[in-house]
Amino acid sequence: MSGNDLSTFPDYPAEIRAPHNTVAGVSGYQVHIGSEIHTIGDKCDVLVAMNPASLRANLQWVNMGGTIIVDADTFVERAITKAGYESNPLEDGSLSSYNLIKAPISSAAKQVALEQGLELKEADRTKNMYALGMVAFMFDRDLQILSNQIAAKFKKKPKISETNIAVLKAGYIYAESIEAIESRYHIPTATLEKGKYRNISGNIATAWGLLAAAERSGRPLFLGSYPITPATDILIELAKHKSLNARVMQCEDEIAGICSSIGASYAGSLAVTSTSGPGLSLKSEAIGLAVMTELPLVIVDVQRGGPSTGLPTKSEQADLLQVLYGRNGSCPCIVLAATSPNDCFETAYMAAKLSMEHMTPTILMTDGYIGQGSELFRIPKVADMPSITPPIAEKNDPNYKPYRRDDKTLARKWALPGTQGLEHRVGGLEKSDILGAVSTDPNNHEKMVYYRNEKVQRVADYIPEQNVIGEESGDLLVVSWGGTKGQTYIAVKEIQKQGKKVSLAHFKYIMPLPKNTAEIFAKFKKILVCELSDGQFANYLRMVHPQFTYRKYNKIKGTPFTTIELTNAINQYLKEE
Repeated sequence: MSGNDLSTFPDYPAEIRAPHNTVAGVSGYQVHIGSEIHTIGDKCDVLVAMNPASLRANLQWVNMGGTIIVDADTFVERAITKAGYESNPLEDGSLSSYNLIKAPISSAAKQVALEQGLELKEADRTKNMYALGMVAFMFDRDLQILSNQIAAKFKKKPKISETNIAVLKAGYIYAESIEAIESRYHIPTATLEKGKYRNISGNIATAWGLLAAAERSGRPLFLGSYPITPATDILIELAKHKSLNARVMQCEDEIAGICSSIGASYAGSLAVTSTSGPGLSLKSEAIGLAVMTELPLVIVDVQRGGPSTGLPTKSEQADLLQVLYGRNGSCPCIVLAATSPNDCFETAYMAAKLSMEHMTPTILMTDGYIGQGSELFRIPKVADMPSITPPIAEKNDPNYKPYRRDDKTLARKWALPGTQGLEHRVGGLEKSDILGAVSTDPNNHEKMVYYRNEKVQRVADYIPEQNVIGEESGDLLVVSWGGTKGQTYIAVKEIQKQGKKVSLAHFKYIMPLPKNTAEIFAKFKKILVCELSDGQFANYLRMVHPQFTYRKYNKIKGTPFTTIELTNAINQYLKEE
């Protein structure tokens, strides 16, 4: 509303009802604002810590010399001890490297709320508004915009609305009056293309991209899914849009979710199933069925830390090898990886387009950071999106056979049940080429395995060539993929400002890789692959393009890359012989 670009990064625990005032129960939420924002989750300039546990859990995110605003009322001996401190951090000098503001947030907010006529229990809940008022002063925010939003949110509860606005203003006046806030920050507005914008999370953008693909292709949308963190918002969002011909079934388990979607695909729907890593494991056999039957299906994997239940609310890029190879037999799928919350829309759309036009399952990889984080999103017109033309068989086609293929794509025709003259049979057993009858002939099996693999490889003719950010040749090429684009982009830009010959190749199309990948790699002396895993993309590149040497820079901590981590790693590798 103030004209800034932004991104958000939610950081919350998996524990349910963790003990009060313990680090395990702390939820954090980071907002990054500016004229041009690329990163999600990095060091911050201001931390608002509402109790000792919040300070302990989030101090790692604050830049040295940054500002820390604490609710001094909550720093009592019992809370300090439960947070794991041996002494009061507000008094022992441990925060001397920061600009510490000890504000009586709880008591001051409560006093204002009680004066407005709220009950004590409700008055206790207004302290966030007091802290927001302080931050609004620091960052020169328009109180009228904030007041209007509060009034809109609580329009049916005018007393709550009036009280929150009063507490907000009280926090603003307090910040204005204390000497600890020495300066105010004015954030320049973003230069944006004209259009309609909103703040959107990656999961919502994914759902909208699928809706747009359904509209553009003329196919009804069906989602069969089982709720799982951090992918559930896709199911929730699509359930709101029956008016757009979307149908959602919340199934009893992951297997039922994907099998219902395969049935919907057979019946002619743009079929989708959404999950995270543990659910993807359960869907593996059914993905093989979709590959064998050669039906379009979009599988959305919003990655989280693993293995098993792992880190449900933290992200890793550790599902890649499972996505590429985690099925029995030779069972290839198209694989795409969204690069940001905003990009989830376009990548979901392209996943649906490629899946339908090439008649094979496509796996769309996002992650918890970009799925639940958010960015500014310019809402496009569906008419401006690329066309989607599924190869639907026409009724009474005398040349129709279940596995007769297009010469260019090798895709078979999509024969919708009930269409006159297109009676056919598909299933999980191997079929004879063209006719589709069950076959155990060894020569036929070899031919069908070739077709299913080659069909995916030929997708490279229908995706963009890989681009390079920076010079097309140089000393070092930084390689990344998926949701780490913002961090690697900023780090490479910082290194380029130092006059060093470093460029970035960030991959969105994973299987197949863009056709010019080897050509790009050959123009650089060194290649550094940065990813939030133990090096799965680097290992994949070694398999596909073994002629190059790949150095890994990995982070496996359930937290995003920070710019300083990446710049240090890049500079270190440049120095090495």
